[in-house]
This record gives sequence, C-alpha cells and structure tokens, in this order.
Amino acid sequence: MPNFENSPDASRELLRVENLRVSYGLGGGIFSPSKKSFNAVDGVSFSIKRGEIVGLVGESGSGKTTTGRAIIRLAPVSGGDIFYDGKKISALSERAFMPYRKKIQMIFQDPFNSLNPRMDIFGIICEPLDIHFKGMTREQKQERVAELLEKVGLEPAHMRRYPHEFSGGQRQRIGIARALAVKPDFIICDEPVSALDVSVQAQIINLLERLRSELNLTLLFIAHDIAVVEYLSDRIMVMTAGKIVEQGEAEEICSNPQNAYTKELIAAVPKF
Repeated sequence: MPNFENSPDASRELLRVENLRVSYGLGGGIFSPSKKSFNAVDGVSFSIKRGEIVGLVGESGSGKTTTGRAIIRLAPVSGGDIFYDGKKISALSERAFMPYRKKIQMIFQDPFNSLNPRMDIFGIICEPLDIHFKGMTREQKQERVAELLEKVGLEPAHMRRYPHEFSGGQRQRIGIARALAVKPDFIICDEPVSALDVSVQAQIINLLERLRSELNLTLLFIAHDIAVVEYLSDRIMVMTAGKIVEQGEAEEICSNPQNAYTKELIAAVPKF
C-alpha cells in the first residue's frame, strides 16, 4: 500500500480513500449468533483533488451512500484507510477527529427529515456554529445566518420560521446553508436532489455549482441518476455491489463507457 502521507501528490489531493470496507453482520439470534457478514463497501479506492466535483453513481444498495457516510464517520469503517489533506483520519479517536467535522460537511437526501422540526431555521443553522465556534456572540451568529440564507437564495427574515413552512426545495437550501455554516472545504452531497421535482432539481444543482466556484469547495456528489451526475461533475465513479467498477472524466465515461453496468445506467436515462 502506498504511503500517501509522504506522497508528492498529497498537496494536490484533498481526499484519498484506500481499500475502504464497511461490513455489517447478518442474521443470527441469541442462541445462534451468525458469524457471516455483508460487505456494503468492498475494497473501494479513489482520490479527489481540491476544487473538484466528483460524482459517485449507482443504483440503490450499491454502497455509494455508505461510502460517503464512512468518510464522515456516520458508518463504521471495517478496513482500509481514509486520508484528508494528507493526514490519515480513519484511525483517529473521536476527539482527534472533531476538527475534521468542521472541514467535512454533509448535505442529506431528505430535506425534511434532516431538519429538526422543533427548531427554527436560526437554531438549525446555528447548531454547528455552537459546536465549532463557541466564542461567537448571538449578534455574530445572526449575521452569519442571514449571510448564509442570502447565499442560498432565501430571505434573512426566514430564520424565525420552521421547516414545515418551506417547500422541499427551500428546505434543501436550508440544509445547504447549514452545511456551509462552518466554512468547510469538502462537502458530501448524498442524493441532494432525488426527493425534489425536476425543475427544483435544476435550481439546486445550479446553486451547488455556483457555490463550488464562489467558495472554492470540493464536492462528492452521490446520486443514482447518471445524467444529473454528468451535468455537474468533473469526474465520475460508477459503483455497484460495493465496488467501483469504472471511473474517469465525466464526458469520457458517458460518451464511451467501458463497463457493462455503466452502459446499463446510461441506457436507462430517458431520451426526449
């Protein structure tokens, strides 16, 4: 296994994943525990350069969401290594990993269930600020929340409303604002438009593309629709059965796919 921390390419790469595995136990009971396991992610390796948008595409159950969640420690890593900005983070204690929770944020698939219905928008966006910027005054937090709402196309006056008062697209904008609150470098977008209408999907995708440019963000964009991924991404990784079966430049992957599964994904895109 290459020593990424001493690699001359480390300065160009923000994230490197080497032979990642995420396994879950299967079946069994109190009197007959099972020793079998299922590899949701099975030996996945890839890297993402600073400023890139890299798409991770595959059908439901392919392991793509689990891969994203493993990077941010929402899924347990069973094997392999994860490096961030040249540092190995997969073996860090929870306390040592805490600073990376500010650098790495996630936008979730369901813009309703990912927002606490009992909190107003100010409280939702302030939550990461309370954790990572304990010295901020309430006035500074209000200014930051107002700035973020404007950045994602919402009105600052909306910060006193609650999630149920917004449409699906607006709720996803709130989720994006929350992810941006602590000024991360890297955002994992987990199916951020799959629960939205087609017209709203385009708005959110264009917003993410603009934010990437304005804030110099790096994105891992997870989706099942290869047409959406092609539109937004610089490079594409195709995943099925816990493995990445093809990866390369987005245009090349979609115009000249080499893997049979990739061809099936492209063939499934509606033709108009």
